[in-house]
Amino acid sequence: MSTETRPQKMTGKVAVASFIGTTIEGYDFVLYGLAAATVFGPLFFAPADPLVGTIAAFATYAVGFVARPIGGVLGGHYGDRIGRKSVLVASLLLTGLATTAIGLLPTYAQISWVAPALLLLLRVIQGIGYGAEWAGAALMTVEHAAPKKRGLTSSATQLGPTSGMLLATGVLLVLENSLSDEQFLAWGWRVPFVASLVLVAVGLAIRLSVEDSPEFKHVQSVQTVAGRPVLESLKTHPREILLTTGLRIAQNAFYYVYTVFILTYLTQVSGTDRNTGLTAVLIASALGLVTVPVWGALSDRFGRRSVYLFGGPALQPSFRSSGCWTRATSC
Repeated sequence: MSTETRPQKMTGKVAVASFIGTTIEGYDFVLYGLAAATVFGPLFFAPADPLVGTIAAFATYAVGFVARPIGGVLGGHYGDRIGRKSVLVASLLLTGLATTAIGLLPTYAQISWVAPALLLLLRVIQGIGYGAEWAGAALMTVEHAAPKKRGLTSSATQLGPTSGMLLATGVLLVLENSLSDEQFLAWGWRVPFVASLVLVAVGLAIRLSVEDSPEFKHVQSVQTVAGRPVLESLKTHPREILLTTGLRIAQNAFYYVYTVFILTYLTQVSGTDRNTGLTAVLIASALGLVTVPVWGALSDRFGRRSVYLFGGPALQPSFRSSGCWTRATSC
């Protein structure tokens, strides 16, 4: 069955499932970053001074980015071997359960060094799950999309991290304004982490209803599934893989400085209250819900390369004007 004639109902269902899945994974991943910027330092690295505590908290945050490529490789390997759907269900459970466990962790004051050690372990698990999730969801939407609408359809995957950022920031902002600082540090920060379990249940209900693409089913039926798909991809398409990896590194570096590290800069360097930083991230995330599908549709019209070449350089002037360019260590 060609992508032009396959049922639109399944294409739409896959797009929605990818959106919900990456929203949950994005919520989990970003929530950790926001917590690292605001509360993890004093809670899990108590003996350190505030600066060292913040650095230690961000070190565990960085570990998630090291784990993401591992998750992408594992997800790609098993996605090509046993199917995208199975891997996406597993990644959703992995990340969601790790996030919920973070919300239940005892602090340094309760179990000493075991607390940051467990936090680090759960962060690694979360990163592996997120790496497998995003790659698999993006691939699944592209495989189900009509050729002339691949940019617009697959934008549903990228809407997920934006929506997850919006959701995580919104929840923290509500808690910040509803609780005292003492209540927020004592138990309030745990609420959005534990609530991830509810989101996982919703995501699973939707994800279990989708099917692997007709292309993958055909490959399985004629028994031409690659034995070592990742190695074969590296051998046959090394330039494309290196180029895409480089493009994603550049984009992600700017994205996370804006949305996470800037909170530390605002609260600890410029003296701005947390609400202002969270509100700024909230507004930017809301704008992303509108602009992401627009750029996806434009990529169908003008090509992926043209759209990326516009968006990539456009990040640098805005990053420079934010003050982070000349004060990168503070951000």
